[in-house]
Amino acid sequence: MQYLLTFLEGIISFISPCMLPMLPVYVSYFGGGGSEKKGVLAKAAGFVAGFALVFVLLGCFAGTLGRLLSGYKTAVNIVCGVIVIIFGLSYLGVIRIPFFRGADAAGRIDGVFSAVVFGMIYSVSLTPCVGAFLGSALMVASAAGSTLSGALLLLVYSLGLGLPFLISAVLIEKLGAVFGFIKRHYNVINPVCGCILIIVGILMICGVLSQVMQIFG
Repeated sequence: MQYLLTFLEGIISFISPCMLPMLPVYVSYFGGGGSEKKGVLAKAAGFVAGFALVFVLLGCFAGTLGRLLSGYKTAVNIVCGVIVIIFGLSYLGVIRIPFFRGADAAGRIDGVFSAVVFGMIYSVSLTPCVGAFLGSALMVASAAGSTLSGALLLLVYSLGLGLPFLISAVLIEKLGAVFGFIKRHYNVINPVCGCILIIVGILMICGVLSQVMQIFG
């Protein structure tokens, strides 16, 4: 259940207010076109693999740090939980974190390898768009106290963020209505996402997140 939650956090990150509107720009980097669908998909997959690699390495670091601090598990849970709650409050607009802002870029990607490198570099500018839920996943990974768990959690998060991206890279012309619906309902989506983060943070502070995940698992 914990991995399912992290996967859903990746999907929610994809539809964040600064990520989704920029999707056509991202896809244009891969030279989209009606006769180039396979090429677009390959480059998009390379892009996803690039940012997934960076996120998994971050997960390894978070998990290792949590393992080193395993003797202070209660303190780690409280600190991580408070940070996740702050992310939730920022999503609700109660507080403003300037770092969580979108970033623009320009250019074009030639070749899958270039797309992988672009994904690794662009993971830094993706972070402001997905920062709240990426941060939540990292805090959960840290609380898990395991390098392997941290890597797996961030891999699952990357899949949640990457799969919709791959689908959209090929079908973006046909998904305009869906994206429009999401954009029109951000006033509902954002509060729900923020509340989810706050609930996760509270469960972490109470030290019962894993138990709750097992119940629903």
